[in-house]
Amino acid sequence: MNENGAGDDSERVKGEPSTVVIERPPRFNILKGKPWPFGATYRDGGVNFALCSNGASSVTLCLMSLSDLQENKTSEQIYLDPLINKTGDVWHIFLMGNFEDMLYGYRVDGEFFPEKGHFFDSLKILLDPYAKAVVSRGEYGVPGPGGDCWPQMAGMVPSPKNDFDWEGDLPLRLPQKDLIIYEMHVRGFTKHDSSEANFPGTYRGMVEKLDHLEELGINAIELMPCHEFNELEYYSYNPVLDDHKVNFWGYSTVNFFSPMMRYSSSGMQNCGRDAINEFKLLVREAHKRGIEVIMDVVFNHTAEGNEKGPTFSFRGLDSCVYYMLAPKGEFYNYSGCGNTVNCNHPVVRQFIVDCLRYWVTEMHVDGFRFDLASIMTRSCSLWDAANAFGSPIEGHSITTGTPLSNPPLIDLISNDPVLNGIKLIAEAWDAGGLYQVGGFPHHGVWSEWNGQYRDIVRQFIKGTDGLSGVFAECLCGSPQLYQGGGRKPWNSINFICAHDGLTLSDLVSYNEKHNSANGEGNNDGEDHNNSWNCGQEGEFASLPVQRLRKRQMRNFFLCLMVSQGTPMIFMGDEYGHTKGGNNNTYCHDSYINYFRWDKKEDASSDFFRFCRLMTKFRRECESLGLDDFPTGERLQWHGHSPGVPDWSESSRFVAFSLMGSIEGEIYVAFNTSHLPVTIELPERPGYRWEPLVDTSKPSPYDFLSADLPDRTTAIQQYDHFLNSNIYPLLSYSSIILTLAPDDNS
Repeated sequence: MNENGAGDDSERVKGEPSTVVIERPPRFNILKGKPWPFGATYRDGGVNFALCSNGASSVTLCLMSLSDLQENKTSEQIYLDPLINKTGDVWHIFLMGNFEDMLYGYRVDGEFFPEKGHFFDSLKILLDPYAKAVVSRGEYGVPGPGGDCWPQMAGMVPSPKNDFDWEGDLPLRLPQKDLIIYEMHVRGFTKHDSSEANFPGTYRGMVEKLDHLEELGINAIELMPCHEFNELEYYSYNPVLDDHKVNFWGYSTVNFFSPMMRYSSSGMQNCGRDAINEFKLLVREAHKRGIEVIMDVVFNHTAEGNEKGPTFSFRGLDSCVYYMLAPKGEFYNYSGCGNTVNCNHPVVRQFIVDCLRYWVTEMHVDGFRFDLASIMTRSCSLWDAANAFGSPIEGHSITTGTPLSNPPLIDLISNDPVLNGIKLIAEAWDAGGLYQVGGFPHHGVWSEWNGQYRDIVRQFIKGTDGLSGVFAECLCGSPQLYQGGGRKPWNSINFICAHDGLTLSDLVSYNEKHNSANGEGNNDGEDHNNSWNCGQEGEFASLPVQRLRKRQMRNFFLCLMVSQGTPMIFMGDEYGHTKGGNNNTYCHDSYINYFRWDKKEDASSDFFRFCRLMTKFRRECESLGLDDFPTGERLQWHGHSPGVPDWSESSRFVAFSLMGSIEGEIYVAFNTSHLPVTIELPERPGYRWEPLVDTSKPSPYDFLSADLPDRTTAIQQYDHFLNSNIYPLLSYSSIILTLAPDDNS
């Protein structure tokens, strides 16, 4: 080693034959460094590097330029002396010099013994888990040199320059009870040619189309994974569509601190700094429109897969720490993706909290939706009380992966002062069979994707018997799930469709999944969709079937908007996007997953109009989006007659009236029978019921908005019914009535 700590590659590193070390005069002043914070941090005129690895016997810091990276070269390799550059399990070093356009990684040596869970290999240059930008390929969907889908990756060395102007941006802190969430995909939102975006498929392209979300009435977007992932992970020829399968959804994280670079219009420019700023631009511009940004995060597994998968970061640094391993080194697979993050290990849970803090403080995001969040409640490898809490408990022994009543990670996130007030949403199940909807350890601050709401509403709206009672509970915010635990209606994230499953249009057009385009023989995807094709299978159907489908779509959307809780809409459902009945479109970078702006224009006077008017009605209606579960003081259930609900097994009718504390009363009814009914309305002396929404009517008479030119005439057509305080409700339809003063009383 020379006096500056840089050494000859052949002296210390078992380099790959293709690796070339460029000899040049020392360019850095090297100091001991500090063990905290983890990652690469600019301070005091230099950069501190800190890396945690319990089992490493040696660590070498590798520095490279962007051109060197693309040629698989390193510019500098600096050996970390364990006597000087190690504190506990943390390896650290401080460098002063010219880091312009520099990248970094680590060679980590140690025991290679997979049966013990050790995968140390000094031939590999590993990515720092705390890297703030990851550089490898610049163009989405294009392999590296020689067709390499996994070219060398490196992290950005930070610099003192922080040239992004937040323009005074502050957290919106919207009450969750007021949110209308829109689950969306950054690339898919603007990639279709009909978007006419200047930067299609990117964060900047999304900024160009934020006005659409504002028009729809959205005030929170839930971004499908935007952490760095490799879209070429599943890259293979698909003869069905004559294209290539990719990892389009992105649920396979490479690095949790860095935004997906190939969602940036700037690609690798400025070693990833421009990509960071582009994500910040999206957040800032969303906030200007009153829209919060929630990130879908995948802390349950990584892209390294099982023991046969690639090693590019966590596995090579400390597999026993980052992954749940069995006694003989096998990878537990509660995620269904090959590995399971060892979430409740002290090092890992601190890593996760550090990551969340970074996205909140540096990137200004407003919350997180945790994919397969139940994994975060499972005990870690070699679990014991001493490992978790610092001291043993007599008779206390828990098997790896056992669900914990008070998991340390959830406790840490829930009570972290920096994360106080952000939205925390759990997908409260995992692929290992743990289902915690209604029972996730919530600390009073966690919400849940309410999968039970989805399943019950789908079945009731299509006309399944025996569900009127549980459907009514869904309308109330699912108190049977959340009230007993001290939570509120807004802790239920209500949804009917999401990225995983059928779209709203397909839900009413297909009885069976049609996933042949995935090239897996239609064997992938969920078989139990609770869908109904309304009489004919497929997109093309007779006019009566098409009319019924539109009616059912309106029924679903109306139900979502009048339910207590937090509604979530899936991208494209507002105009009736179809995926051809495919309920597992994870692998398609194509029109199947792209938002169709031309179709949105076609639906602007029809279903899209209905959706934006319904979201507006929800926002303006005082009795929807309540702070607490409705009680008899303001809620009354009805049947075909007022105050006489029918909860029998054969009932397909649910109606209720809801009184506001300031504003007037609304009446809502659902008839999911194939037979029409005439209902008697509650008597309200001095007032009369006035129609607002009737899903059986064609547009624009499905929603009698104030700006409808012939609204008065349309209302008068109901007079002969309403004068008798009755209303005809057609089959498979729903209504909203409002109270108006009765001038004739």
